[in-house]
Amino acid sequence: MIEVRNLTKAYGETLAVDDLSFTVRPGIVTGFLGPNGSGKSTTMRMILGLDAPTSGTATVGGRPLAEHDRPLTSLGFLLDAGAVHPKRPAHDHLRSLAVTNGLPVSRVDHVLDVVGLGEVGRRRSGGFSLGMGQRLGIAAALLGDPEVVMLDEPVNGLDPEGILWIRHLLQNLAAEGRTVFVSSHLMSEMELMAEHFVIIGRGRLISDISADDLRATAKGESTDVRADRLGDLVGLLRADGVEIVSSDRETITVHGRTATEIGGVARDAGITLHALVPEQRSLEDVFMSLTADAVEYHASAATPVAV
Repeated sequence: MIEVRNLTKAYGETLAVDDLSFTVRPGIVTGFLGPNGSGKSTTMRMILGLDAPTSGTATVGGRPLAEHDRPLTSLGFLLDAGAVHPKRPAHDHLRSLAVTNGLPVSRVDHVLDVVGLGEVGRRRSGGFSLGMGQRLGIAAALLGDPEVVMLDEPVNGLDPEGILWIRHLLQNLAAEGRTVFVSSHLMSEMELMAEHFVIIGRGRLISDISADDLRATAKGESTDVRADRLGDLVGLLRADGVEIVSSDRETITVHGRTATEIGGVARDAGITLHALVPEQRSLEDVFMSLTADAVEYHASAATPVAV
């Protein structure tokens, strides 16, 4: 388990992380979300002990990672897949990590096979594609068979098959009872992968929420309705104080009532419904709404590229 308590990191007068608290629990995949510059990478670095907090604490299994005898068996991580000497073969890179961390060298071939690099393990990593480099970084994270796995943008550079693979891998690790903490900008993928979300902006916690609860907030309050006696249905709904956002001869958009409630009104009046379609926002829309005030840079869509 990862526990972050009142974590703060200041660079001069700039607060990269501001009194941040959350818990990452075992058995589920937790997504770490936020706009660029929100403090995600800084937070991860403080969890690893690479950056010292200005105040607050970050612990793994109840204590700072630096106090663990063999840190890679406690927390496997990926922050920068490019942090590998380009002339060193993948196998040698992982072997050096195993030897210096007191891990069985037999783990090297195993994790290379797990990430799909078994056949190219003797090749120099400098010749790897971006996706292959990501797989090597994930192999290093898994080398110590850790209780906690923390990955920063692990799907960068992966093709669709690779993205599906990392999704299943992380879900399987969580199903084994491990703690899985992963950041990504791909909301469509995080929606499929994660069961809980920690969302931050400008270094502060915006939301610490389950995926189910976040999906519940994505449900809109508008419903498109088609019926055989549409005018009668409009009159009944308006008499009940319901707002009709828009209407035409065939369809109305009702605001402030669920599809079930609208269906009940139509049933009681003997009105046959032809369509009853609730609005559903994507989790990406919800994320954009939650973090709108925390985006550091806004591009203008109205400004032409060529002048």
